[in-house]
Amino acid sequence: MSRIGVFGGTFDPPHLMHLLIAQEALEACKLDQVWFLPSYQPPHVQGKQAHTSAQHRLEMVELAIRDNHHFVVSDLELKRKGKSYTFDTFHELKEIYPNDHFYFILGADMVDDLPTWHRIEELCELTSFIAFKRPGYAETHPDFADVRYIDMPKVDLSSSFLRARLKQGRSCRYFLSDVVINYIKERRLYED
Repeated sequence: MSRIGVFGGTFDPPHLMHLLIAQEALEACKLDQVWFLPSYQPPHVQGKQAHTSAQHRLEMVELAIRDNHHFVVSDLELKRKGKSYTFDTFHELKEIYPNDHFYFILGADMVDDLPTWHRIEELCELTSFIAFKRPGYAETHPDFADVRYIDMPKVDLSSSFLRARLKQGRSCRYFLSDVVINYIKERRLYED
């Protein structure tokens, strides 16, 4: 039985904080792997669309993680299309990999919203949660969910911040891996 962390998001673009979160979860929770699942359309963010195509986001994640053999990218949600409900994803993962234990990696800010998630009771039967601590959010432990909190370095970095920098023609060196920066430049992503 493998212990697999599942890290979902738009990854638009995938930045070094994403990699730090995955690595911290891998080590702190003694996971065998962390799977990155770019979402087609996140259900929890109304009206939010990805700024780049699913294929570009998938390829950028592949490039960003290629040097870490514990990291894997999955196109499961991209193939399904539509809203990416976490329950549907974990239900499918458990059907394909019934002997593995999955841990959903999320921010502490999302733990309070768990009661509103689609089919949350059934989801909690399929996965445990790894919540990375965030400033301003208390550690809450809902009765219905197995949540473990992990410490994270205090780095304020977001994809929207990076998209703005890229649009302005500013450097994103040390925020993004060099291979992702080159991919973005070659394809002129995030430009007007």
